[in-house]
Amino acid sequence: MCDRVRRMSREIGMLMRVLLVDGRDVVHFGVRELLRGELWVERLFSALSPAQAIALARSYTPHVALLGASLSIQRVSDLCPRIAAASPATRMLLLAAEPISARRAQAAGVAGAVPSNWRGRDIAGAARTVALGMSVFAAEAEPAERLLTSRELEVLELIGSGATNNEIAHQLTLSPNTVKDHTSTLYRKMKARGRAEAVVRAQQLGLLR
Repeated sequence: MCDRVRRMSREIGMLMRVLLVDGRDVVHFGVRELLRGELWVERLFSALSPAQAIALARSYTPHVALLGASLSIQRVSDLCPRIAAASPATRMLLLAAEPISARRAQAAGVAGAVPSNWRGRDIAGAARTVALGMSVFAAEAEPAERLLTSRELEVLELIGSGATNNEIAHQLTLSPNTVKDHTSTLYRKMKARGRAEAVVRAQQLGLLR
């Protein structure tokens, strides 16, 4: 299943490059482990210093840069425009050690800010959200599983397994029309245009493994 989802991701152009900026080796190890199972991640680049971050941004144009909690808000404010100058398409997510308002974070130049002690799957989801061109701040973010009802999650899991609508209806003891309604609703909530994209997004959000 993982290979199939990764192939779908590549086919619809949804694989992303991630740049992590933090001065601590242990953080790089943790984020590498965190993103290892995320099928939307094409490659992770590690920068231990602002100079490395700028050089990597210029060479590889990452979709999203994760700015680690070891960076002060002043250093973030200094670094963001330099990364943007090196790679204008790169958007930035701050992994904050302490609470920070959305206004202050945006003033520093980031498109999102979440606590560095969030669950791994939620940090990964926030990174993906920012990479896709949206913003996410801790006070506004909801865990991915709240997107869908329990029934919609059941339908999504069966879609991920490759079941047809008729097979889903049989397994869940629903009518085909009801299944169709559920799939249409979950596609809308996940901003997916069909089955393949819904499965890819579900993987990205940690709803399917």
